[in-house]
Amino acid sequence: MPELPEVETVRRGLQPVMEGAKILVAEARRPDLRFPFQPDFVTRLQGQVVTGLGRRAKYLMADLASGDVLLMHLGMSGSFRVIKPDNEAAPGEFHYPRGKDSTHDHVLFRMSSGADIVFNDPRRFGYMKVIARNALEDEPLLRDLGPEPLGNEFDAAMLARSCEGKTTSLKAALLDQRVVAGLGNIYVCEALHRSHLSPRRIAATLATKGRKGVGGGEPTDHAKRLVSAIHTVLNDAIKAGGSSLRDHRQTSGELGYFQHSFKVYDREGEKCTTPGCGGTVKRFTQNGRSTFWCQKCQK
Repeated sequence: MPELPEVETVRRGLQPVMEGAKILVAEARRPDLRFPFQPDFVTRLQGQVVTGLGRRAKYLMADLASGDVLLMHLGMSGSFRVIKPDNEAAPGEFHYPRGKDSTHDHVLFRMSSGADIVFNDPRRFGYMKVIARNALEDEPLLRDLGPEPLGNEFDAAMLARSCEGKTTSLKAALLDQRVVAGLGNIYVCEALHRSHLSPRRIAATLATKGRKGVGGGEPTDHAKRLVSAIHTVLNDAIKAGGSSLRDHRQTSGELGYFQHSFKVYDREGEKCTTPGCGGTVKRFTQNGRSTFWCQKCQK
């Protein structure tokens, strides 16, 4: 599933043709994706100006002049492409042409900017929903999300408080969207390796224990290193256009290329890239997901 950097890359690709433009035509070409489309899905979109295009965790959020918000999730295989009258596509070493089979083109937005925005989703695990902005706080898909890892409020102190007393593994805690929103398996593995922390480490070790009868919650050096690594790996991945594993494409049709900068993910059997380590990257299954780590330098 695309993670935060991939979704942010898509947002930046859609922004120039979507933000400030009117949705002249909206088409839902089937009754459902992962969930059924609302009966008034098309009518609430058509004719509306997109006043802003944002992101919350792995969700794209288009603010509409009506006061509604179009919530969009890519699911497992969903992707957008932008079709302009001159059919321009950004060239690049990792450019892949889009398939011409429109069977899986399920949603279309024709914008006043002159672009058609097409949502293609072969597996149909993506979804879209129109929500009144004043109802967002009560929206089940959003209300339990934790802080944005690149937001100003997310720091070592906040992460320590969220993990205080947790007996689960550190990796499981970071994948919990209530602890921090938008992180997935790839970037959690990468951040743990860069901060030299074991994915098996108990999450509570990010916070001090405190005196008897007095709460701890102060961030340890582990928490500070981990937050710094999360910031670094996410920003690097966004600059690289995300990671292309199986289905992810940028809106231009190009592959992201952060996968060429992986330090540990999908590198089983290779030498650890940490200077002076000399260890070997191992893989094991943790909570049903593949975990890649170096047991020599990640403690």
